[in-house]
Amino acid sequence: MKRIVFGITSLTLGGAERVLVDIANRLKDDYDITIFTIYGKGIFEYELDKKIKIISLYNFSYNELSKSNKKIIPIKVLNCGKSIYKKYIEGKYDIQVSFLEGPITRIFQYGENVKKITWIHNDISKVFGDGLKAKLKLSLDKSIYKKYDKLVFVSEDNKNEFNKLFKIKDIEEKEEVIYNYLDKEKVLEKARMQVGQEYISNFVPSLITIARLVPQKAIDRLINVHKRLIDENINHNIYVIGDGPEKENLIKQIKELKVEDTFKLMGKRENPYPYLKKADYFVLLSKFEGYGMVIDEAKILNKNIIITKTAAIEAVKGYARKLILENTEDAIYEGLKQVLQGNVIFDESETEFNNDNLINKIKAIFENN
Repeated sequence: MKRIVFGITSLTLGGAERVLVDIANRLKDDYDITIFTIYGKGIFEYELDKKIKIISLYNFSYNELSKSNKKIIPIKVLNCGKSIYKKYIEGKYDIQVSFLEGPITRIFQYGENVKKITWIHNDISKVFGDGLKAKLKLSLDKSIYKKYDKLVFVSEDNKNEFNKLFKIKDIEEKEEVIYNYLDKEKVLEKARMQVGQEYISNFVPSLITIARLVPQKAIDRLINVHKRLIDENINHNIYVIGDGPEKENLIKQIKELKVEDTFKLMGKRENPYPYLKKADYFVLLSKFEGYGMVIDEAKILNKNIIITKTAAIEAVKGYARKLILENTEDAIYEGLKQVLQGNVIFDESETEFNNDNLINKIKAIFENN
């Protein structure tokens, strides 16, 4: 049985983290699987099958760090990547998989006589930003990605943007696109639970998004749009499930615009699916996306889906109940206005969700030399 180690920053609430847990649980009988995390105590650790081993560099979560350590430890991890690799990974596995961009990709670049695979979940060109720091990261990561035997992208768009940015010669033969795998039955089972659905009003249209509170997700823009609509007496509630570094800024913005009663930051929810099931619309109105795994969760529950033009478009191909908006505040405002005024009719047909073929693609990568 092949020994596989997956690496990820942590198993806290998040799209890539959710996907990794589902993949590992699905493959547990075919491979000897270990998951290496930089930070421990991730909520998803408790959903891993007992056959799956987990190793953490630090046995505490990132959120438990002091403000100073949140700056010091990432630098330490970056500078000590090789020694971390030698202590925890070297010589113990047949295949090592960096499952997220950033520090794990840098740690898992090392090793001889081992197959090295990296998963890329985001539009790297957007993640880097601009400036000197971005240029240094680009130069460093370009040399690192060359060392991997296989690069897996969660969307065609991400792959294309990666190639435009890095311009690595002859790397295309190492690349493959595999959409995010999701355990459909687990989503359906959790959605049936009666967990706080009374939180979502039955009396006005409800929109829900599930996302980390980071600039990429553009929650601040959504708050502005919401305020404009409320000022026009277009009544609706927006619910945001998730947490992240932008939380305090968003709370301040909500208070300043006086929409506390209609725009709800609900924080982390271990089971977001009952809320998603009850809401009228699922929205993902990000500035940029990878594949948008949460879209598949919404598809499983046959929700009306509204997204901006990002790589997430690939996630709604063939799905009837969708609306795609231009990626500007005005376009989002106009689109939601039309929806809430009843001028957009969503197709009510249900789509059967099946992604078992993705597991076969993943196995093929592990088995092929």
